[in-house]
Amino acid sequence: MTRPLIGVTTSRRSGWRVYPLVNLNLWLAGGRGIRWGAGRPADLGTVDGIIIGGGDDIAPELYGGRLGISARLDRARDDFERTLAEQAIARGIPVLGICRGAQMLNVALGGTLDQTAWQTYGQQEVIRTVLPRRAIDIIPGSVLERIAGPEEMTVNALHTQAIDRTGHGLHVVARDKSGMPQAVERQGDPFALGVQWHPEHLFYARRQRAIFRALVEAARGHAESRAAVPKAAEA
Repeated sequence: MTRPLIGVTTSRRSGWRVYPLVNLNLWLAGGRGIRWGAGRPADLGTVDGIIIGGGDDIAPELYGGRLGISARLDRARDDFERTLAEQAIARGIPVLGICRGAQMLNVALGGTLDQTAWQTYGQQEVIRTVLPRRAIDIIPGSVLERIAGPEEMTVNALHTQAIDRTGHGLHVVARDKSGMPQAVERQGDPFALGVQWHPEHLFYARRQRAIFRALVEAARGHAESRAAVPKAAEA
């Protein structure tokens, strides 16, 4: 069976070390990746799904925030990924957002971000580690629950911002113990899930691999439906 092709956006700063991990997870899930980014060729017509990866902060002017708070900005990447997310949803292409990617999915659909999320939720210690040190609760009845199960999940954290007001069609489906949003999703087609943590670093965990497998399965379904259109036209 052909492996679905997934476009993976990365940071120009850290993509060289993160992309191989993401592609490993895709391969283990039955897919294959191609690295995209601002300045790199990217064509939604050639892929079956996309991953919007982690890294830089999102410029606050994209969602009405204040300038000067975010420290690591890449406006070319912002513009590229926002357009990519908007077009993918409009064309029914499955999307997985990882950390910054979850935030960009939310912004692309009209949502906003909390630039000082750790203070907002009263967390004295800012957790920044690729190790699973943060407990989150998954909302019953969500797509994420169907993918990863209902039990409490322990994840990592490398972010400074978090989702504030959700974008059109998105729902918060996981929160940490302080109430900070940790995942958002669409509950209809196309598949669109954003997780605030980095599952690519947790490839040894069955429930984290299940997130990539869900994207690959959705991408395979998209590829099959796209292939069926010309056949229907010929009939």
